[in-house]
Amino acid sequence: MDKPIAEVGKLRWSIIAVTFLIATVAYLDRSNISIAAPVLKGELSLSDVQLGFVFSAFVLGYALTQPIAGWVADRFGPYRIIAIGIAWWSVLTAATAMIPSSGAQAFFTLLAVRFLLGIGESIIFPASNRLVVNWIPSRERGLANGMIFAGVGIGAGIAPPLITTIMLAADWRTAFWVTAVVGVVALFIWVLIARDKPEQHRWVSKDELALICEGRAVHEPAASAGKHSATPWRAIFGNRSLGFLMLSYFCFGYVAYIYFSWFFTYLASVRGLDLKSSGLYGTLPFIAMAVASPFGGWVSDRLTVRFGARVGRCAIAGVGMGLSGVCIALASGVIDARVAALVLAAGSGSLYLAQSAFWTLSADIGRSAAGTVSGFMNMGCQIGGVIVGILTPILAQSFGWTASFLFTAAVGIVGALSWLLIDPDTQLRTE
Repeated sequence: MDKPIAEVGKLRWSIIAVTFLIATVAYLDRSNISIAAPVLKGELSLSDVQLGFVFSAFVLGYALTQPIAGWVADRFGPYRIIAIGIAWWSVLTAATAMIPSSGAQAFFTLLAVRFLLGIGESIIFPASNRLVVNWIPSRERGLANGMIFAGVGIGAGIAPPLITTIMLAADWRTAFWVTAVVGVVALFIWVLIARDKPEQHRWVSKDELALICEGRAVHEPAASAGKHSATPWRAIFGNRSLGFLMLSYFCFGYVAYIYFSWFFTYLASVRGLDLKSSGLYGTLPFIAMAVASPFGGWVSDRLTVRFGARVGRCAIAGVGMGLSGVCIALASGVIDARVAALVLAAGSGSLYLAQSAFWTLSADIGRSAAGTVSGFMNMGCQIGGVIVGILTPILAQSFGWTASFLFTAAVGIVGALSWLLIDPDTQLRTE
């Protein structure tokens, strides 16, 4: 490659930017219910335990379909599958706004809608990982994944001020209608700009196409062949490093979902902040996620080039998860609600320093089966989310909210230690 990388074209980063947008909208649509929860549970006559089941219904649908979602993305390509997913979750978000407020059926209808919404959203990250494999050279994947997962923080961070503003001006149902419309707009942008592979995009330059093909061939020489390889199920289940990667991501999910499901309710109902203050302080952990995710990916790429994947991927992820556990444990003992929110935000930022390492390693290990491998890995994360949604209020009722957060901190430490047992240089046999 004679030209500097900066001069060969940046369409691949436009594709990543659009994927970031889709991730942002996905997390806006999944986070809206946790912001509306204090009002919604009163109108629908839900207890905290019932609300926990509602939170977990989404994650259960999301978790159970992860391996299938990854396989579908590998088999049919991420472009059309993500488009179907956006349409699916936009319809289900609108359906949430139409749930009747009276009768026992409200709880069960909400459970069903959230479960189906989880199925619709399950495709986004396994498919985006497949897209990263197709579009991004291996040495740039940490930053690319970090940028995509910054959408998690942005979407979840936009949700508190947006949803609370709409609720104060109208009601929680209007907030769900607005987020459904946002999904439709995102679908239009995705269909217009994204494509499965650079070879299929008329805007890609010859120099950038050569750079992409050269960079991705390091790990997956079959990626540009245009043929679908048989899914290596036996190799996936028998890979020790993938097993510990899934365990660590389970721990990651347990910690992350306490922010997505219970953080806003914790500030409002336990710490005593009003709706406006909760909306303000409720954004802090997600701003931290949005900053830490691409930063962690950027640092990870550079350390990997200089010191190898053991330092660049495993060490960054392990340290980030360990710091997160420490911050959550410290926050549980802080008396002032605003200081506690700041410390918890530091914990979420530390956690998301690890995010890109999970997805970059699953892509590098999985190669042409990256969607399937990352789907299995992400299933572990979502199972953690299912458990934290249900277990947190049970622990809080039995032992207090401090015990719930200390247990979460311990789970984060286990996830950090799991990185000591992951071999970042292993590769899955895909033939």
